[in-house]
Amino acid sequence: MTEIQTTCCIAGGGPAGMMLGFLLARAGVPVVVLEKHEDFLRDFRGDTVHPSTLEMMHELGLLNEFLKIPHSTVREMSLQIGDDHLVVGHFEHLPVQCQFVALMPQWDFLDFIADHAMRYPDFDLQMRTEATDLLLDDGRVAGVRATTPDGQIEIRADLTVACDGRHSTLRGRAGFSVENLRAPMDVMWFRVPRNNNDPSDVVAHVETGRMLVMLNRNDYWQCAYVIPKGSADEVKHAGLDKFRNSVGDISPFLRDRLDEIDDWDKVKLLTVEVDRLRRWYRAGLICIGDAAHAMSPIGGVGINLAVQDAVAAANILAEPLRRGTVTIDTLKAVQQRREFPTRVTQRLQIMMQNNVIGPALANNGKRPRAPLFMKMMQWPLLQRIPGRLLAFGVRPEHIQSPAA
Repeated sequence: MTEIQTTCCIAGGGPAGMMLGFLLARAGVPVVVLEKHEDFLRDFRGDTVHPSTLEMMHELGLLNEFLKIPHSTVREMSLQIGDDHLVVGHFEHLPVQCQFVALMPQWDFLDFIADHAMRYPDFDLQMRTEATDLLLDDGRVAGVRATTPDGQIEIRADLTVACDGRHSTLRGRAGFSVENLRAPMDVMWFRVPRNNNDPSDVVAHVETGRMLVMLNRNDYWQCAYVIPKGSADEVKHAGLDKFRNSVGDISPFLRDRLDEIDDWDKVKLLTVEVDRLRRWYRAGLICIGDAAHAMSPIGGVGINLAVQDAVAAANILAEPLRRGTVTIDTLKAVQQRREFPTRVTQRLQIMMQNNVIGPALANNGKRPRAPLFMKMMQWPLLQRIPGRLLAFGVRPEHIQSPAA
């Protein structure tokens, strides 16, 4: 069996894994990143790059190049709940380089990070390589076993970082306890062509029994049709005509092009989960990103929470990894740094689920109305708070790991 020796092995090439690998290699730490697919090209993944992530690109000196990637910008997010129109994110007042959210395909984001990471000799990206089990040495995690097209390999490392998503194999192998916070909905993703005279901003509309979010991707709308948890088979059984009519009812200007959805293969199901680990680490292993805490799609904050996890982890781990002095207390410091913003963000998402989305999807016959706390946020003195939370999160991170 082929064996690779490195300082840090990262399982998963998503936003958390790629950003952490890039920052560690930049700091002179030998790192191997494992990605089970042959490329990053998978549609309907989180595509919202918030001002906090754009600010990190600025701190790395990469912002101008990053913004050359085709993208659209959102300077204000609004939400229609029945007859109530609310601004839930206004970004033009923020003290940052980019006062907007960039809508960019996640594969372009990951390709960009990978391209810059590969310029460092300590970075090794292994595509089509899936971590399947942990290697243990007297109870301590000493690396991973992985499958490749050429057979199994072992990657032995001083530290293993699980970034393998909300269905993480490694967190299961590690025996970590998961706290399920539950979500009342699932999401059906699809594309619809966009016309030049369509609205330009993010469109989100909550009505009795359904919710639709539309992201402007320049030449098409990326649409999220929100349904009650576990009801996807029921929606499909009712047929495409009923599905298209329901979408047209909530967003009438799309009616003339909904025939583009002519097969259920064009509609992808995202099973929404909200959970977090009680403990993120054990000797030789730590989980970050979705492997540590699966987020609701509310607010589109998933990528940015994952990137902030990676930045915080690099800030704390880079020097100890270089010196070979990573301890349980070092790993504990990462969780302590990132657990509070995770808990607060999930609490806010659950508040929205329980007070807005869940009751609307329950379809009790009453047209939904915005809760009082959301209406209060429209007052001039309070209006900037939601935008700031969406843009930065609860505890924004900054690049502090060194550049070797």
